[in-house]
Amino acid sequence: MSYVIGVDLGTSAVKTVLVDRSGTVVAEHSEAYPLSQPKPGYSEQRPEDWVDKTVLSLRLLMEGNDISPAEVEGLSFSGQMHGLVLVDGEGVVLRPAILWNDTRTTAQCRRIEDTLQEKLLGIARNRALEGFTLPKILWVQEFEPELLDQAALFLLPKDYVRYRLTGQYTMDYSDAAGTLLLDVAGKSWSADILDAFHLPHSFCPPLVESFDECGTLLPEIARQSGLRPETKVFAGGADNACGAIGAGILEEGQTMCSIGTSGVVLSYEERREVDFEGKVHFFNHSERDAYYIMGVTLAAGYSLTWFKDTFAPDVSFDELLSDIGSIPAGSNGLLFTPYIVGERTPHPDAAIRGSFIGMDAGHELPHFARSVLEGITFSLRESIDILRASGKQIDRVISIGGGAKNETWLQMQADVFNAEIVKLESEQGPAMGAAMLAAYGCGWFPSLQDCAREFLRPARAYSPDPEAVQVYDKLFGLYQSVYGATRELGAALSAFRG
Repeated sequence: MSYVIGVDLGTSAVKTVLVDRSGTVVAEHSEAYPLSQPKPGYSEQRPEDWVDKTVLSLRLLMEGNDISPAEVEGLSFSGQMHGLVLVDGEGVVLRPAILWNDTRTTAQCRRIEDTLQEKLLGIARNRALEGFTLPKILWVQEFEPELLDQAALFLLPKDYVRYRLTGQYTMDYSDAAGTLLLDVAGKSWSADILDAFHLPHSFCPPLVESFDECGTLLPEIARQSGLRPETKVFAGGADNACGAIGAGILEEGQTMCSIGTSGVVLSYEERREVDFEGKVHFFNHSERDAYYIMGVTLAAGYSLTWFKDTFAPDVSFDELLSDIGSIPAGSNGLLFTPYIVGERTPHPDAAIRGSFIGMDAGHELPHFARSVLEGITFSLRESIDILRASGKQIDRVISIGGGAKNETWLQMQADVFNAEIVKLESEQGPAMGAAMLAAYGCGWFPSLQDCAREFLRPARAYSPDPEAVQVYDKLFGLYQSVYGATRELGAALSAFRG
């Protein structure tokens, strides 16, 4: 029997999965590592923690079964996007990595916009947001210039781990697209952007496809991990690209909704020149010469967690949601907006805050719980509608993450999106996508689509209820009006926040 390993390098932990030729996950393991927040808005990690925990997770993954290392043909990666790792000419890390959720770079984002103006969307295809990599580089350029002078190369998190495992520097297109330094359509580093900020072209690593082989394991890493030095290592992809692969989003018209801490609506795209004017993210996919469009709700599952922890801390999520099926669509006139940490799509607004609208004395805990789910789903529908307005037909959506764990919420998604919602039989998210890239790279399948047909199986589908669709269409119009009605009020209230 042959196996591949998917490595998902997340923000809080690394997860490894061992997958056989049928797509069955025969073993999995995860190892956590710390997050450092030395100042408000800062978010950093030690790249060495990623390496140590990845190697440990691989070793414990292999020790937990009787599979021979000789049966593991290859491994690949999914990685948290945007994080900045600076290395010198010897490959030594110069400072802690600045992560995707670090928000210190607002001034640098404005500098990028002022310097590049319309060129930014024309080349990088995305707006300058604090999460992206270029603003972090410019922050180091301004506040730690001596470190940038020492830097020979910048890498993203998974690319540094892969370098430590193989000794080879590379970056795949799907992750490079989140740096604001890539010519997304041209699939090359942008000389115009690099020159505009006085960055040497040698600062960028070589670009490869996500399924390209990037070497084999260094002997010492092989010994520590319990794998063979001959194990093939493939480039891997950005976590959202790998999540899309793991959900089978590999052909035109395929769309997924992923509800975790944040929420993502992601759709496969082949049109290189389609212009969304920066309303949604436009990134290279891990499939060759393909792209994906992505809208983001910053506080999706987090809104539900916040609500439970604040108003029902002593009950489980299952208990909290147990009665929402008895509450009619619209929660008896109660509306929630999930802007509790700001919003991303379609409002890139860090200052807006959430609200409950329409409360009266008849509303009880189940009404509030249902309205939170409805508000999250409405926010995700805003991304669905942007995609539809571009000409995409979206009548079937794969739902993964926390939103796929509750049947009432799955039906709600079908009714709010007016599309069939499909839940997968076994969901491993980005780790499965990484394993699929390794399987394809090893030659198990002629295409990623063939791999998806073998590895992924639907469990159940939920069809929209016409009456509920009409109710939600009316309520969605009211939901959309709340942002404009509360923006100035929220700004005024910000003076009273701690």
